[in-house]
Amino acid sequence: MTDETALPDPNARTEVRHVADPTAVRVAGYLAEPEEVSRVLLLYSGGLDTSVMLKWIQDEYEAEVVALTINLGQPGEDYEVVRGKALRLGALDCHVVDAREEFAHEYVLPAIKANANYGDGYPLFTALGRPLIAKLAVDYARETGCDTIAHGCTGKGNDQVRIESTIATLAPELKVIAPVRSWQMGRDEEIAYARANGIPVKGGTESAPYSIDDNLWGRSSEGKWIEDLSHAPDDDVFQLVTRPELAPDEPETVQITFEAGVPVAIDGEALGLVELLDRAAELGCRHGVGIVDHIEDRIVGLKVRDIYEVPAAALILTAHSELERLCGTIHQNQFKPRLDQQWAYLVYAGLWWEPLRTDIEAYVERVNERVTGTIGLKLFKGSVRVVTRESPNAVYDASLASFAQSGGLFSQHASPGFIEIWSLQSRMAHRLRES
Repeated sequence: MTDETALPDPNARTEVRHVADPTAVRVAGYLAEPEEVSRVLLLYSGGLDTSVMLKWIQDEYEAEVVALTINLGQPGEDYEVVRGKALRLGALDCHVVDAREEFAHEYVLPAIKANANYGDGYPLFTALGRPLIAKLAVDYARETGCDTIAHGCTGKGNDQVRIESTIATLAPELKVIAPVRSWQMGRDEEIAYARANGIPVKGGTESAPYSIDDNLWGRSSEGKWIEDLSHAPDDDVFQLVTRPELAPDEPETVQITFEAGVPVAIDGEALGLVELLDRAAELGCRHGVGIVDHIEDRIVGLKVRDIYEVPAAALILTAHSELERLCGTIHQNQFKPRLDQQWAYLVYAGLWWEPLRTDIEAYVERVNERVTGTIGLKLFKGSVRVVTRESPNAVYDASLASFAQSGGLFSQHASPGFIEIWSLQSRMAHRLRES
């Protein structure tokens, strides 16, 4: 955001104007009609879309705009620059909120305990962030006297569902506008609108090849060649994780320690949760760990391809799930993944406020009371592998597992009787079927 073109004269005549689709009808009660909009809380990132929105809302709705920018651990952001840009574009104020601690403890941590992974590849970093962003938008909208919340989601993604369902749940008195769904502008038209209205454009062209979303739990890339399933990933998409072929030639073993399901230390060093997530991400990035080329079933009916870089999640979820299995019985280890899958789906589908989520978490928390110990991971050129395990709560006894030992809780001499009883119905059924 430091390479923007200079602002044109704010008093210059605007020659490019795009109005909302006049044929659009209100299909949901929370959507705002123009006459209902007086002051808007805009979820503002500082990028092209939300910067155009800031100006467009003022013109189209003749409304005041309060901007809200939320820090969830996006790397490389200069939030003072973002705030200054919003104010120069006419925002009454721009609130910058550091929500990393709340995000880590109230959203990412439950995901760790639930081993959250949607579609066998997506650890839900964006899905986890959206309900928090929307909740904060509700808080600041009420605090600043706004009647409407505006966001920059498109009509084909999941984020519109996550944000709007949260607003409708927590603040039914507030209305919503989503300009990208209604203003009928493509990328080139947005740039033309920006230049005509004195909106800074990065590098003069806003030519970034990918649409990026990131926070401290992961990063996604969309656009350019990514929608072409026959196109292998270009190297330039990987701006977070080292490409595996360029990772160190020597492996590194990392010890991650948990207490009651909470990651608390790396290599014996106690860390706060945000710092620990950052450290895990650094380790994963160095060794090329956490690259996911994923085909995803969106809740709006589309099947899409995304490129994810999730180094912290790759380490921590691998370690947590292994420690949980070590501390659980066979029955717990067969049952809990079904609940984990349902938890992940609810979060992915934008149903953070669904009571079933917290109902599932009650069981998840109970299981995690015993998930204490340390897991050793070997990182090497894109792979992460469990190599050591230790827990005072392990449902494991080396003497029982040894062929040289017998007696006590386990007697090898009892096995034949068990086998005869265990296989009784199957043996009977087989004979009947073959007769």
